[in-house]
Amino acid sequence: QLQASGGGLVQPGDSLRLSCAASERTFSTYTVGWFRQSPGKEREFVAGISWGGGNTYYSDSVKGRFTVSRDNAKNTVYLQMNSLKFEDTAIYYCAATRRVIGATPTEYAYWGQGTQVTVSS
Repeated sequence: QLQASGGGLVQPGDSLRLSCAASERTFSTYTVGWFRQSPGKEREFVAGISWGGGNTYYSDSVKGRFTVSRDNAKNTVYLQMNSLKFEDTAIYYCAATRRVIGATPTEYAYWGQGTQVTVSS
């Protein structure tokens, strides 16, 4: 079970930190990806982190603004989002896989329920 949280309503330029918590003790052995989906659009990859945290990968649209990290002792993965833009508005999902970081949703077997991020002035 994955639980995403931390979303909210912010203004352009603001920051948010999303969390993805898992109850599974073996969560530390999973690669975790963050995806987002806005109305009328397909779910898109945002960022991913390997099980040990040594490898990260970002979409071009968030590179330099978002940072993914994890604390395996807390079974939690974070997505720090800085310099938020209107186009970052979406429902953000975390997902887990036994595979290496992938950018397509079908590569992830386990999904959280999503948390809404709205960037508005």
